[in-house]
Amino acid sequence: MALLHDFVLFLVCTPTSLLGAVAFLLVLYYISGGFSSGKMRQEPPGPRPLPLLGNILQLDLQRPYRTLCELSKKYGSVFTVYFGSKKVVVLAGYKTVKEALVEYAEEFGERDILPIFYDVNHGHGILFANGESWKELRRFSLTTLRDFGMGKRVAEEKILEECQHLIQLFDKHKGKPFNPKHSVNYATSNIISSIVYGSRFEYDDPQFQSLVRQSNENLHVIGSASVQLYNMFPRLFGWIKNRQVVLKNTESNRMNSRSLIENLKETLNPHICRGLVDCFLNRKQKAEDSHTNSHYTETNLVLTVSNLFVAGTDTTSATLRWALLLMAKYPHIQDQVQEELGRVIGSRQVRVDDRKHLHFTDAVIHETQRLASIIPMSIPHQTSQDVTFQGYFIKKVSYLYMSKFIWVIFVGSSTSKDPKLLLLLLCLQGTSVFPLLMSVLYDESEWESPHTFNPSHFLDKEGKFFRRDAFMPFSAGRRVCLGESLAKMELFLFFTSLLQHFRFTPPPGVTEDELDLTPAVGFTLCPLPQKLCAVSRQG
Repeated sequence: MALLHDFVLFLVCTPTSLLGAVAFLLVLYYISGGFSSGKMRQEPPGPRPLPLLGNILQLDLQRPYRTLCELSKKYGSVFTVYFGSKKVVVLAGYKTVKEALVEYAEEFGERDILPIFYDVNHGHGILFANGESWKELRRFSLTTLRDFGMGKRVAEEKILEECQHLIQLFDKHKGKPFNPKHSVNYATSNIISSIVYGSRFEYDDPQFQSLVRQSNENLHVIGSASVQLYNMFPRLFGWIKNRQVVLKNTESNRMNSRSLIENLKETLNPHICRGLVDCFLNRKQKAEDSHTNSHYTETNLVLTVSNLFVAGTDTTSATLRWALLLMAKYPHIQDQVQEELGRVIGSRQVRVDDRKHLHFTDAVIHETQRLASIIPMSIPHQTSQDVTFQGYFIKKVSYLYMSKFIWVIFVGSSTSKDPKLLLLLLCLQGTSVFPLLMSVLYDESEWESPHTFNPSHFLDKEGKFFRRDAFMPFSAGRRVCLGESLAKMELFLFFTSLLQHFRFTPPPGVTEDELDLTPAVGFTLCPLPQKLCAVSRQG
C-alpha cells in the first residue's frame, strides 16, 4: 500500500493531462478491487451508485431511515449505500446489529464524525470523538454520573422534585389545549443540569430557555435534507442556511456554558463537588499543578457539558412526549395504566421500587420507546480496521473516492494545490457504518406487530413484564448510551407521576384518530407539534 501512496503523491505533485488522470483512476479502481471478481473478498451488496451523487436519488433525505429499511428487504442485513461519494455500510435487523456492536465491538467501535458534527465538536467531547481523549472522558463522565446518583436514590429525589414543578406547570393550563413540548423539555433538561452544574434552573430563566431552545433547534435542523447534502458535499454546501443556524446556536450555547462554568469556578471548593463541572475543574487543576499533559482541558469541559446537556435532554423529552400523545390516542390503554396505578400505588407518590409491581405500566413505557425509535440510525459508527463480517469484507478505509477526485479535476479546488490533502481525500476515507436501530425495534422476526402500539410485546401470558432482547433503543457495545439508567428512571417517574394527576385527551373537536403519529424531521424523532389537554384527576 506504501507503493500506492507514493504513486498518488507522484501524480498529485506532477502536472498531468486529463487522459493521465483518467488512467490513474482506472489503476486506482483496479487496485481497490473494482475489477476483482469479489469471490475472495466479497463486499456487501447494494444499489449501484452514480458518480459523485452515489445513491442520493434513491434516498429520502428528510427520512433516510425509511429508505434504508426498504433497501434492507432487497439487499439483506448487511449492505452498502453511497451518501454522495461517502461509502456507508448499513447493518439491519436485531441479530446483525447486536453481533456487530457487541461481538465485533472493537472493529465497529469508532465514531464516524460527519462534517456537521465536526463543525460543532472538532473531535472533542464524548459524543463525536475517538481515541484516548474519548476513552478518558467517557470513563470520567460515566463514573461522575454514577457518583451523582445516576440510577440511585439521590437521582430519584431530583426527578421527583422536578415532577412536582412539571405538574404545577401543566395545572396552569386548567385542562385547556397546550403543546407540552417546552414544559417537558425544561423538566428533563433540569435533571441533567442538576447533575452537571449542581443545581436546577427556573423554567422562566432566559439563559436556561436559550440553552434548551437552541439545543432543540440544532437537533431539528441537523436532520434536514439541506444538512444531509452538506454532510455529503461539505465544500459545495457549506453556505446553506441550516448549517449557519447550527453554528450560530452552537456558539451561543458555548458562551452560555462558559458563563455557567465561570460562575462555578468562583466558588469552587477542591474538597466538595457540587456537580460534574466541579469534578472536571478539580481534575484539570491537579493536572496543571503537576505540569502533566491532560485531556481535562477547557475545550473538552465545555463540549462534554454540551454533549451531556443535549443527549440527556432531547431523547428523554421526546420519548415522554410520545408517551403522552399515545395515551391520548389510545384511551383504553391510558385507562389500564391508571387503573394499575390506582390499584398498586393509590394516591401516594410513585417510587422507582414500584416499577417491579407495575407490569402493564412498565410495558407501556418500553413499547413507547420501541415504537418511537428516537434515534433510528443510531449515531454513525466507523470501522477501526479491516473486518470480515457475516461473509462480507468491510475495509477500514475506502481507497477509491472517485467523485471527489473528479470534482477536483473538473471544478477546481484549493485541494489541487495541496498534495497531502488530496492524498487524504483519495486514500484515507473511512468506511462509515450505520447500525439501523429502527430495523431492530421493528424487526418482524422479533416483534409480533412491529408497526403498531402494542404493550403486549413486553408482557407474558400471565401479564407480567418481561424484557425483550431486541429492545435496543440505547444502542449497545462500546458506544451504548452512558445515561441509559438515568433515562429509564426519568421516563418511569415522569410518566407515572403525570398519569396519576392528569387524564390526557385530544383538544375539543379533535378525535383520537386525528392525532398524528408521524414523526417530525430531525436527527432525533420527535412528535409533530400538536396540542393535548391535561385534565386534572384530583377531586
